[in-house]
Amino acid sequence: LLCIPAAAEDGHSLWFRHADNAGMHHGTYSPISVTGAKASNPTIAIAIDELQRAGIPGTTRLVVKKDKKAAPGSYAIECDADGNATIKAPDAIGILYGAYGLIRRHQLGQDYRSVSESPAYGLRVLNHWDNPDGTVERGYAGQSIWKWDELPDSVSPIYKEYARACASVGINAAVLNNVNAKPATLASDNLVKVKAIADELRPYGVQVFLSVNFASPKALGGLPTADPLDPAVQAWWKNKAAEIYRLIPDFGGFLVKANSEGEPGPGDYDRSHSQGANMLADAIAPYGGTIMWRAFVYKPSSPDRAMQAYDEFVPLDGEFRDNVIIQIKNGPVDFQPREPFSPLFGAMPRTAQMIEFQITQEYLGHSNHLVFLAPLFKECLDQQTYRDVGTVTAITAKPRGKGPTAIAGVANIGDDANWCGHDFAQANWYAFGRLAWDPSLSSEQIADEWLRLTFSSDPAFVEPVKQMMLDSREACVNYMMPLGLHHTFAGNHHYGPEPWYYVPGIRLDWTPMYYHKADSAGLGFDRTVATGSGATAQYAEPLASLYENECPMEYLLWFHHPAWTDSLPTDRTVWEELCHRFDLGVQQARGFQKTWDAAQPYVDPERFAAVQDKLKIQTHDAQWWHDACLLYFQDINGLPFPADTERPVYTLSALKKVRIPLGLYGCPTRDMLP
Repeated sequence: LLCIPAAAEDGHSLWFRHADNAGMHHGTYSPISVTGAKASNPTIAIAIDELQRAGIPGTTRLVVKKDKKAAPGSYAIECDADGNATIKAPDAIGILYGAYGLIRRHQLGQDYRSVSESPAYGLRVLNHWDNPDGTVERGYAGQSIWKWDELPDSVSPIYKEYARACASVGINAAVLNNVNAKPATLASDNLVKVKAIADELRPYGVQVFLSVNFASPKALGGLPTADPLDPAVQAWWKNKAAEIYRLIPDFGGFLVKANSEGEPGPGDYDRSHSQGANMLADAIAPYGGTIMWRAFVYKPSSPDRAMQAYDEFVPLDGEFRDNVIIQIKNGPVDFQPREPFSPLFGAMPRTAQMIEFQITQEYLGHSNHLVFLAPLFKECLDQQTYRDVGTVTAITAKPRGKGPTAIAGVANIGDDANWCGHDFAQANWYAFGRLAWDPSLSSEQIADEWLRLTFSSDPAFVEPVKQMMLDSREACVNYMMPLGLHHTFAGNHHYGPEPWYYVPGIRLDWTPMYYHKADSAGLGFDRTVATGSGATAQYAEPLASLYENECPMEYLLWFHHPAWTDSLPTDRTVWEELCHRFDLGVQQARGFQKTWDAAQPYVDPERFAAVQDKLKIQTHDAQWWHDACLLYFQDINGLPFPADTERPVYTLSALKKVRIPLGLYGCPTRDMLP
């Protein structure tokens, strides 16, 4: 599959690069027959087109046979002795997933003589934090792909390209707008635009959801209140649901951020989350809709932000309707480079729970840093909770009541030519989809697939670059926040280091000092029962005792406030280990540059140069993080750098003057950096 075309490449082809036009370019078309459905069915027609474009050898039979026991979208592939393939599925979307599965295996040279697959989660969701004005909150790949000012009269071809990419990795739902939703989202003229997008995504099996503002009946409907127990409010939501489903019969439902970071919610009326969620659930239940209710809540008065969601939601276990799913971030704070898993998972055994990851790299160098997130996703999904049915995957993939199971990721997609701002950030979109379909896949397998589909199958390219990807998340943790440090970012944009960040009057839990608590004695957030906030008690045994007493080093400063001179299992002190980890991260980032430089013969010039430029920024930033954090902490503890620690190249006074002219929606360029 080694292919270095003469034409310029901008990364827009994603992981379809080798498959697209393979058959048509060589004038070969796979003979395809359809049984149990019409070839004109829009989804079946897409499957036929994809198989022909990919040049699948032999004859391919598509067989739709309804099976009430089979999960929607499941499929099986069989091959006879002559290599002719049969794709069987209970529905048309299963045929399309089977076609993509066959194409992927063919392109990778994998065996597909006998394959049977079924998705682990019913809803595999991309959450778009896209705004009506075209910006994307925490988006680093340009403007939104949804062109609200052009809809519904002009429908961009990008919508079908997006749906195709999602379907190829099994993603079947999209929340189109920001969780910080505007009431106008539900205005009638906007719903017509939503319908236009839904019509484009539907043949690819991608269901449309909307984030909604809880105060919409008041702000949009003119009611004096948005109290969920008010009959007029309930009627407003029921009427709005009826309007939506008349336009979009397969509309998925609502995502709700309520009583968090200033957003309105049922708490404004002394009502519970369950009362608010159930009111919305009742409005859309007749249409089969789902409410995804976010558990991301915290209050300025809370002594430990990491404990808030658990404290607020666990008492409500069993009070939610069957079509409500509590959407929980993977960690208890906010998408940090490393967090322990949220203690909420498994702590509500009578309530449906779903996990929310952040694919966009708000806290991991935006689209300037190469950070492969499959290891982060796997770290949480594979975590044993010692509650309910065990791992986070088992808990979230277990059906409860009549509602669907679900998993979500905050999208990293924009209108940049390469979709994600960084060519390697595409791998995180791909990885989320593959793990949402099959959480048992390894990070190594996913990286291998993506590299070979996107660049080259030559082992001389794949093996070193794959290792770079697999090492990249841990490298990011090392040069940003090792040993359980968290949230030491600059304010607002969360791009660079600013462990000293403070603005008079700001909430303390929006400052790094709230989390690292560095003083002359030591650093770290004491969350023990014995002397701290008691957050360790939110975990089941034996984890509660482990985090309390013999905490793994990767979470040390998350749960404890050790002295700078305390000894660690590495035979280093806390200060020495911190210096070592920051140093290691810088060396790893430099190594990525060398790995990529050696890959030049296997990559087209345009993408090679684009990635090379990003890696230069990443290496610079690793040094920036190293210097800023170590100099700041040294200024507090007065300890010398260990002899084997690389000395900073900047000064603390110079770094404290750095100001990146960046709002919520951009990504720094090289000329913005110190």
